[in-house]
Amino acid sequence: MQDKLFWMLVGFGGQALFMGRFVIQWFVSERQGRSVIPVSFWYFSILGALVLLVYAVHQRDPVFIAGQLLGVLIYLRNLHLVRLERAGARRPQA
Repeated sequence: MQDKLFWMLVGFGGQALFMGRFVIQWFVSERQGRSVIPVSFWYFSILGALVLLVYAVHQRDPVFIAGQLLGVLIYLRNLHLVRLERAGARRPQA
């Protein structure tokens, strides 16, 4: 029973992290008065997806595993694009 409770908490924790990204995006957008995706959105996406991936592997659910793996790759790519954009903005213009 303890094992089941532990894994349920892991699953709900992943869902909470994943949902938190939308709450953060909502607050930032409200503050700026326009739709914004802050960098923290991508970090919460990655963390939530990784925790849910661990849960999916434990459950041996190939559909859930595939979905979370793809999500992690997409979120990492978006974070990389944000970093490239910021690095370009710091370079002096010729």
